[in-house]
Amino acid sequence: MWRKASAAVLLAIAVGYFCNSRPDLSEQILQYVGLPNFQTSSQNPKSLEQAISSAWEALITLPTRQWSKVAVGVNACVDVVVSGVGLLQAQAVDPGTGRDHEVLHSKEDLKEAFIHYMERGAAAERFFSDKEVFQRIARAAAEYPGAKLYVGGNAALISQKMATYPDLMVLLCGPVGPKLHEMLDEQILVPPESLQETDEFHLILEYKAGERWGSTLAPQANRFIFSHDVSNGEMSSLETFVASLEEFQPELVVLSGLHMMDGQGRGLWEERLKEAVAAIADIPKDIPIHLELASMTDKDFMNSIMQEQVMPIVSSIGLNEQELLFLSQAAEGPHSALTAWKGIPEVGRVSDILLWILEHHGRSDVSSEADLTRIHFHTLAYHILATVDGYWGNQAAAVMAGARVASSQACGLQTVDPVKVELKAPLEFHSSHTEPREQLSLNPEEPVTVWHRGNVTFHFTPVLVCKRPLRTVGLGDAISAEGLIYTELKTRQPFYDYL
Repeated sequence: MWRKASAAVLLAIAVGYFCNSRPDLSEQILQYVGLPNFQTSSQNPKSLEQAISSAWEALITLPTRQWSKVAVGVNACVDVVVSGVGLLQAQAVDPGTGRDHEVLHSKEDLKEAFIHYMERGAAAERFFSDKEVFQRIARAAAEYPGAKLYVGGNAALISQKMATYPDLMVLLCGPVGPKLHEMLDEQILVPPESLQETDEFHLILEYKAGERWGSTLAPQANRFIFSHDVSNGEMSSLETFVASLEEFQPELVVLSGLHMMDGQGRGLWEERLKEAVAAIADIPKDIPIHLELASMTDKDFMNSIMQEQVMPIVSSIGLNEQELLFLSQAAEGPHSALTAWKGIPEVGRVSDILLWILEHHGRSDVSSEADLTRIHFHTLAYHILATVDGYWGNQAAAVMAGARVASSQACGLQTVDPVKVELKAPLEFHSSHTEPREQLSLNPEEPVTVWHRGNVTFHFTPVLVCKRPLRTVGLGDAISAEGLIYTELKTRQPFYDYL
């Protein structure tokens, strides 16, 4: 008996050694000797990425009723993407300590804000007030070795993503200059009134995970965006956008660019925001409006968007973890005492804030006149779709589609490669940060976890994070666009008819 056991142990050791040295033959040998293959077993964490990506492919399906016409506006530009550390070094800027600035007035402000967000691995966007200094930096960026020019601006990027679906007609309104017009997909319609003689340029300073500058170490790849963009800052194309809807007759409107007014001072944004709200209110009630949010720093401006102005008249919003926390801080909502997320945002805290938005600023309360019934939240490790029951369909597929495009696009691929990505989402989490709360878990074979809080349903799915991302800019826009493509509106009637 002892000899048989010893022989079995020795055989296992020998096979394990041979399989490690010859992985090409390991599957055949293990099958022959009757030993389990833990390298391909679903119990092995290394196989979770494969299980999740395979499940996405099997479970993601387009809705029965798809959009045929989508109108998108109103911010558009040309993105100049460069190495952030490389460009700042070329500008003879020395590394130092980080410090956030609501508005950038100098290269020193730029350096400090860049370091502040680089050491957190967080995305941010700021306005650069000095036109001449910005233009000098922009010229240097365009000439910097390895610099690349891309379609930029949330509206233009969302349009580009949606235009990859051949049966979908997309209208784009925004300040479209000659270079941007040349780069846009031929399928995108641009009204003549949106064309202008010069392009607006945004500078995208990227950094890689583990990249170091002085004493600053980036915990993950991300980017810092800045610009001196007057056309987008004033949302100068908004009235043209709304006026074009009557002829185009869209089934869905996607609105972005409000954040470009942030940082310009209350005297500049207050009146323009009222004009923007008046224009948006002219959009027929039976056309759902998705609002794509972006990085902001002015709490009064955010409060105006959320409580008094824009949020009550849109049906859906898209945002990331920075924007979600700032939104709660501005209105003293749940967990607003947090100064920043520590690592991966806790699912329970995120769930609390999403529910609060829909209860206090959306249609979760049936007595509310607000239209907001859908929020698409995305962070590096996972996505959550929170929807008021009865308005939206196919949301499990929508949240998975958003996560899938985040995984593939970050790696520069058309599909997810399980070898090039890693799972960072928690396998177990809670539905809320406080009691009563539900213990939840992630099943890689069916990677959508669903829970309910009142009349709000939450759909959670992980993101397979690209190990070596090629480009981080525009991921949020691609995520929201893909999520909307897979979303179905349950009724074409005005929301208030169903109270």
